Amino acid sequence: MAKLVINGPTKLSGEISVCGSKNAALKIIPASILSKETITINNLPDIEDISRSLELIEYLGAKVSRSGSVCKINTENITKVDIPPNIANKIRASIMFVGPLLARFGEVYFPHPGGCVIGAGIRPIDFFIEGFAKMGTVTEIKDGMYRLTAKKLSGCEYFFAKPSVTGTESLMMTATLSFGITTLKNCAMEPEIKALAEYLVQQGAKIEGAGTPTICIRGVDTIHADNFDIIPDRIETGTFAIMAAATKSQLIIKKCIPEHIESLLSIFQRIGIDFDQGSDFIKIKPTKKFLPYNIMTHEYPGFPTDLQSPFTVLMTQAEGTSLIHETIYDRRLLFTDMLTQMGADITMCDPHRVVVYGPTKLYGRKLTSPDLRAGIAMIIAALVAKGETEIDNIYQIDRGYESIDKRLSLCGAKVRRTKD
Repeated sequence: MAKLVINGPTKLSGEISVCGSKNAALKIIPASILSKETITINNLPDIEDISRSLELIEYLGAKVSRSGSVCKINTENITKVDIPPNIANKIRASIMFVGPLLARFGEVYFPHPGGCVIGAGIRPIDFFIEGFAKMGTVTEIKDGMYRLTAKKLSGCEYFFAKPSVTGTESLMMTATLSFGITTLKNCAMEPEIKALAEYLVQQGAKIEGAGTPTICIRGVDTIHADNFDIIPDRIETGTFAIMAAATKSQLIIKKCIPEHIESLLSIFQRIGIDFDQGSDFIKIKPTKKFLPYNIMTHEYPGFPTDLQSPFTVLMTQAEGTSLIHETIYDRRLLFTDMLTQMGADITMCDPHRVVVYGPTKLYGRKLTSPDLRAGIAMIIAALVAKGETEIDNIYQIDRGYESIDKRLSLCGAKVRRTKD
């Protein structure tokens, strides 16, 4: 099994470019099923989750050709409507194929989606099942498999009990080819949702309100396919910004959209981390001392749960005490035990809250990445820590960060990929 070996402490320098959004890419691939024409996806990140998603759509019968960051998908000859467990167990985003398959074929079979430890079998899909039922689907569960069928999908009104990014995107895609008008309320407002809706509208869909709490979709018979340019990954942008701040480095983050991480940058201003920004770059400047800050994760435009783990590492270097409150996912704070092994002073109040006391010196240790975001947090901690750190189970990191070892090496990090 591959692992990363990192020697610290290290100061980063130079420039690093942000790749295409993982979360946007994982939605446009299944969205291609809505049209029988060929879609060209640009700025596609080369990460494990994308490879698994392309593997799944090829299994269904689509033709896929990929060259670097450009991928063409034609779904005209899709014949299968089942999502195999061996792929679904590896990727949470397999659930995003359900709606488009249901919209186009009126039938789909799938297991509960997997992914990392915080997603495997414990993140519910109630919003999907309830929403599809409102549109006229019948759900059967047998031997751990869901079977959804619909003679005719019809428009409906659905209120999300809690904003859900994947739920919003899934029902929005499904409603695109449904009969009548669908109104979705209390929707998630992430930039990836707006980007997906804008593409679908350009191809003939009738969608209004994407990026707001209420989305209205008037169903159409068919839509076309064309070019989709994936927006920069806002989580990667924020991760690199935190990494530079934690290592007290000067780093220019290129090909990003700073306004997508406004919640983080506003905190930087409050705690004294110096930076400049333009329309497509952020320059983090070395800051010797910065203040602590209490965060509570929240749906966009609040502080993203996917940046909570890196931010927790940052607070181990702050001048004081911080409260980290994770409101989105259970178990996401369990990784802090590894930070304490490295020397961090952290008290777990309950599964959703920890108190971080800083600044503390961190020391290299042998660690195992439990999930995608905790894995990148371990890399940040290793760059801060004195000595050598080994991180196992880096498949989880590769799921969301393209060639992270090579890209960080170009910025001065002492990191190498090895195998046991």
